[in-house]
Amino acid sequence: MSSAVARVLVPLEIRGTPPPWDQSVHALQGDTMGTTWSVRFAAPAGLRLGAIEAAITRALDAVIDEMSHWEPDSRLSIFNRAAAGTRHALPAGFATVMQAALQIAEACGGAFDPCMGEVVRRWGFGPPGAIDEGTVRRDWRALELDGRGLLQPGGLRLDLSAIAKGHAVDRVTQVLEDLGITDHLAEVGGELRGTGLKPDGQPWWVDIEAPATDAGLAPLRIALHGLSIATSGDYRRYRIDDGGRRLSHSIDPRSGAPIAHGLASVSVVHESAMWADGWSTALMVLGLDEGLALARARGLAAHFVQRTEGGGFAERFSPAMEALLS
Repeated sequence: MSSAVARVLVPLEIRGTPPPWDQSVHALQGDTMGTTWSVRFAAPAGLRLGAIEAAITRALDAVIDEMSHWEPDSRLSIFNRAAAGTRHALPAGFATVMQAALQIAEACGGAFDPCMGEVVRRWGFGPPGAIDEGTVRRDWRALELDGRGLLQPGGLRLDLSAIAKGHAVDRVTQVLEDLGITDHLAEVGGELRGTGLKPDGQPWWVDIEAPATDAGLAPLRIALHGLSIATSGDYRRYRIDDGGRRLSHSIDPRSGAPIAHGLASVSVVHESAMWADGWSTALMVLGLDEGLALARARGLAAHFVQRTEGGGFAERFSPAMEALLS
């Protein structure tokens, strides 16, 4: 980590009244979706935490039941095995994620694609099982989602891992708000969303993850006040193939192969963790030049970290992210 003073990203407006000074900041955590979750929130000191933890766990379990491609009985897995021409009614959360995924896929020209299940498995990043060599590759354009449900055109394999964690964060936030806990920070697998303030009047500060401890970049710290942040990076998850090559888990749907353009990470700030999660993946696949152009065109707050020829890192900010920095 660089010894430089941290740079800060702050919302253009911080509103609201801090919770009473005598409230405590409580913390809960657990396991979900093959990773971990955590929350911190301001509430009276004697608050019973068991019911809150149970409500969060139910919400996260519901995401798994709906959208996990690792669980054979999830709604997503059932859809993936379904016969051609069948239509499937989706729970509200599943439908929300699918609608967002399709919008992002169209906006980025297919650099993000929710129909990558079979391709991901072929590269060794998906759940174990036999690969159907006869499967015809189908992309997001083969999907049909309307008021009657989602149509399985035949042989299509959904994989929502690039957006479902962000949606899970939004669900946890909704649970806390429904319980009257309006000042909190929620996290699932490194994707975060903060709302309200702490009892000391400060927003929820978090550090943006660097691609390496010796990246040489000054730390970036962001105030999550009504904002979410998600990061996609090839340093987080990769595998080494038989030839010793490092393969990024970020696969370009357009080529069907792991990206190799040198972009180390992309972080996106958005009001919704689901949208931040999906957009960070899309921009990561596009690469620095195309990704920065799309972020500029869509008004996305994005931070790009690119590998340099000398083994170091360089960073770029979209205009919307620069506005937060200034």
